[in-house]
Amino acid sequence: MSFNKWRLAQYLEIRWWQNYLKNKDWPNYLEQKKAYWRRFIAQTNCAPQANERILDAGCGPAGIFLVLEKNEVFAIDPLLTKYSEILPFKPEDYPWVQFDNRPLEMLEAQGAYDRIYCLNAINHVQDWEISMDRLATALKPGGVLILSSDLHRWKALRHLFRMVPGDVLHPHQHALHEYVAAMQKRGLALQRHELLKKGWIFGYWALVLHKAQVNSPQ
Repeated sequence: MSFNKWRLAQYLEIRWWQNYLKNKDWPNYLEQKKAYWRRFIAQTNCAPQANERILDAGCGPAGIFLVLEKNEVFAIDPLLTKYSEILPFKPEDYPWVQFDNRPLEMLEAQGAYDRIYCLNAINHVQDWEISMDRLATALKPGGVLILSSDLHRWKALRHLFRMVPGDVLHPHQHALHEYVAAMQKRGLALQRHELLKKGWIFGYWALVLHKAQVNSPQ
């Protein structure tokens, strides 16, 4: 994808958040968002275990880090600085989280995280293949990746949206089987998947993937 196309999507993402929150009470919105994340965790059966090291990849200003206060959480997003400038989001309100203003493509961790949540973010990245590489590499052997995204239901519309800007906020247009195949190629196995919301064009899916343990030589 061209850099300019991605920059446009990032610019529009900021504008979207400004418009979405302009008439909302921030503390009340956060409480609603916390309730949403707790439902998501219950629905997908992806609650973290005690002492797990967690990455919230593409966290946004109100990511799943909100409800992970009992864990050591690292959260990355290339718009974090902008969010803190134009939204009520303040990183210091979340002392259990270490925030990093960087895109997923620049994640350098190797086997660092027991659990990675990449929710509503993977179709926002500039380079989809590199981002998938980074997620798989950052996960510890035996770790769990929870990935969610709007995924195309119809092949024809998927190809159409790749040719024309039908979904400018989301530069990448994929189907469920493409995500499963991409992660299998990177050594992650699909444990389960849940259709959380069914639309006419997209289904909102959550995938729970497992990275195999490395067997010690005999």
